[in-house]
Amino acid sequence: MSRSGADLALLLLGGFRALADAASVELAARGHEKIRPVHDFAIRAIDAGADTASALARQLGVSKQAAAKTLGFLEERGYVTGNADQRDPRRRRFAVTPEGHALLATGEQVFDELRDRWAQRIGVNELERLEEALADLGIKTPSRLDAPGWLAGASPQRASTEPAIRDRPAFH
Repeated sequence: MSRSGADLALLLLGGFRALADAASVELAARGHEKIRPVHDFAIRAIDAGADTASALARQLGVSKQAAAKTLGFLEERGYVTGNADQRDPRRRRFAVTPEGHALLATGEQVFDELRDRWAQRIGVNELERLEEALADLGIKTPSRLDAPGWLAGASPQRASTEPAIRDRPAFH
C-alpha cells in the first residue's frame, strides 16, 4: 500500500502524540496529574536559563501570556518556584525545584517503559530499524523546545535565531 507524504507526516505526528498521551496517563498514575509535553518543554527551558516569562515565551515560541499560564501551572504544583528579580521587582525569575527534576526523571523512565512496550509489540529489531531509518533520513532529537509555538505557526526564521537548548529536549 502506497501512502502519501502527508500520510507519513501524520503518522510521525501520531506516533509522537501516542507516546505523549500514554506518558501523560502514566505520569498521572504516578502522582503527576495533567502533565503535557509543554510542561516538560518548559521545565527543560527554565533549567537551561529561560528563567522569566519573556525568556520562556521565546524558547517555547508562544506568547508571554501562554508562558505565564504555564509557569503558573508549574509553580502551583511545586515544579518551579518564582521570586522577584533583585534588579527589577516587577519581573519574576523562576527555577526548577527538586520536584520538577523528579518529574523529568520519572518522565524519562516512563518513556523508556513505553519504548519497551513498542518493542514488545513490533519487535526489538523492527523498532531499532525504525529508529535507524529516521536517523538515516536526518531526523534528530530536536535541540529546540519550541514545538508548542511551531505547531501554532511560529516563524521558522525567528526560531532559528534563538539559542538552542542543549539538554535532551524530549517530552519525558
